[in-house]
Amino acid sequence: MDSRRSLMSATASLCLLLSIFTTFVVVSNGELQRFIEPAKSDGSVSFIVIGDWGRRGSFNQSIVAYQMGKIGEKIDLDFVVSTGDNFYDNGLFSEHDPNFEQSFSNIYTAPSLQKQWYSVLGNHDYRGDAEAQLSSVLREIDSRWICLRSFVVDAELVEMFFVDTTPFVKEYYTEADGHTYDWRAVPSRNSYVKSLLGDLEVSLKSSKARWKIVVGHHAMRSIGHHGDTKELNEELLPILKENGVDLYMNGHDHCLQHMSDEDSPIQFLTSGAGSKAWRGDINPVTINPKSLKFYYDGQGFMSARFTHSDAEIVFYDVFGEVLHKWVTSKQLLHSSV
Repeated sequence: MDSRRSLMSATASLCLLLSIFTTFVVVSNGELQRFIEPAKSDGSVSFIVIGDWGRRGSFNQSIVAYQMGKIGEKIDLDFVVSTGDNFYDNGLFSEHDPNFEQSFSNIYTAPSLQKQWYSVLGNHDYRGDAEAQLSSVLREIDSRWICLRSFVVDAELVEMFFVDTTPFVKEYYTEADGHTYDWRAVPSRNSYVKSLLGDLEVSLKSSKARWKIVVGHHAMRSIGHHGDTKELNEELLPILKENGVDLYMNGHDHCLQHMSDEDSPIQFLTSGAGSKAWRGDINPVTINPKSLKFYYDGQGFMSARFTHSDAEIVFYDVFGEVLHKWVTSKQLLHSSV
């Protein structure tokens, strides 16, 4: 009997070691999961970026959605990017939460928007059942929905690297302000962030794309209500600079915004105005006036179009009017506004 128990104990120990080893290999095994989005026959890629939107149509969400549909048709939309805070106020409570259809399927009904939606989680999404938004059950309800913690969309000449930024922010662990966060997949903040940064760096280094874009929920540069995210500037931004990233796109601040970096070509683009906006406050930070290209405190969204040589970013308000357009070329050493 003792020998049998010893054998069972040894077997259990071996299984545990194998489990730890397998987990280590998975965590350390380089590149992020990839989704393929073929470019058009002319080689171009077009998409819309929207953030901080899911309010069952209220706070002008439905009106913004209508204008997105019109612009989507105009630019021959390939897919949609969501920068997080997909469902308010506290994410989804389960994969069967009616808020999913009430705030997504029933709102973004335009024919041009019937494409894949690639989404990251925001801090409000983490306040609910974060795992629900990642569930395949939602894709059975609406096949457009693709939401993972971190992943890559490969659109041939453009590669987009989606990063789960909420676990970076230390105050969500120490100053939750009465909120509960779903940290089931983040047992250790430090190890989670370190692993994610390692996987992102491997993916960026292996990329041969003409244009590299990183998408996260939180802003690196912002004069909006929340301002800069210190942890991202310290831990994520250096990797972007080292690996030739062209654009960082985010939400979190409920505004539209374009800022440049002072010591690299990276442009910071905020599209977090999908519903509730008009905060009426600007974060009192000291910035180089030349870095701020555009700021708008109301509702709206952003479109992006890329060719082999050019990129065009356009910001629209709730009426579909163009607020700001930025064009750059890979052949030039500077950008034109």
